[in-house]
Amino acid sequence: MGEDVTAPAADARDPASLLPPDEPVRLLSPDGTFHADAAYPVALSDAELVAIHRAMVITRRVDREAINLQRQGQLGVYASCLGQEAAQVASAWALDAQDWVFPSYRELGAAVVREVDPADLLHLFRGTWLSNHDPYEHRFALLSIPIGTQALHATGFAMGARLDANPLVTIVYFGDGGTSEGDPHEAMTFAGVLRAPVVFFVQNNQYAISVPLDQQTAAPTLAHKAVGYGLPGYRCDGNDPLATFAVTRRAVEDARAGHGPALIEALTYRMEAHTTSDDPTRYRTQEELEAAARTDPIARMRNHLRQRDLLDDATEAGFEQEADERARAVRDAIYDAPHGDPLELFDHVTLADRADLAAQREELRAELAARVAGQEGDDGPGPAPGAGGDA
Repeated sequence: MGEDVTAPAADARDPASLLPPDEPVRLLSPDGTFHADAAYPVALSDAELVAIHRAMVITRRVDREAINLQRQGQLGVYASCLGQEAAQVASAWALDAQDWVFPSYRELGAAVVREVDPADLLHLFRGTWLSNHDPYEHRFALLSIPIGTQALHATGFAMGARLDANPLVTIVYFGDGGTSEGDPHEAMTFAGVLRAPVVFFVQNNQYAISVPLDQQTAAPTLAHKAVGYGLPGYRCDGNDPLATFAVTRRAVEDARAGHGPALIEALTYRMEAHTTSDDPTRYRTQEELEAAARTDPIARMRNHLRQRDLLDDATEAGFEQEADERARAVRDAIYDAPHGDPLELFDHVTLADRADLAAQREELRAELAARVAGQEGDDGPGPAPGAGGDA
């Protein structure tokens, strides 16, 4: 008989042991100076440190290209991760290859670490496909637009892995606003009771769209919320890649060892708008942006690597060139990318045929046919219904 995963854990946790530290874990000063913390060792080689910096540089350049594409009408909307590169790249770096990532709609940096083609993600924002990558190849789930629903997916996946005696861990990303939603609450309740091997990674970028943190929660910190679910709460400087890696790695290793889930609050700042449809000048000041820029995660990592003679001008220029090439590849893949057959919407919904869906499919087919007929009357022959194109 296997372990009864439906029963609550027998050992009661001391609530004091679950409380987050008074100050977030920080290992790198903004000038790049390293401050060791025995509780959070940084088990990274010199090559890995440089690779993390490279991934952040690529993430930022591709992120800018995505904004450009939206401004040119090639994407319907886009959610930038500018300023959050360390929180995403370093936390994803703390995972093993077998572990799974459950993103929200902003995790470009984590996708870069998982070697997902950024263009595949951007198809979601273009409306050509619901992300175009293979989740099983990259252990990276589809982007999630609803706020917080991916927390349930990550918890359920982790529990399924535990039932299969699979030692993987899942990590789920959501923002500070997501902690005010019901789905993460349910996920953390479930995970805490059943000790699911899942890490809840909250990127506290200070705003839930336009609502500042102090107007959406009365908790001392978001990490304090963990205590109510029986989870340990961690806080780290999310603009510090080394602290983010070390804290996440500790939570991942504990989860894999059977000690249950954890909640990490990574304190960062969203340098861009919530999405390209947002106007952040209505709720934050230029002075605030300038203050946030002084803690830029890429500059901080660059300073550290330079201090250790691990990064020179030539290497940095090579990363910038590679980032430009990646951005051009994304543009080539997305610009004027054709939309698929609208009738495909019905092809992956149910295993068995259903009369109501068949009727809806026929209604859509007729509407498309009428549209094509109208276009033929105005401009000559158009594509056949269900044959693709920008229908």
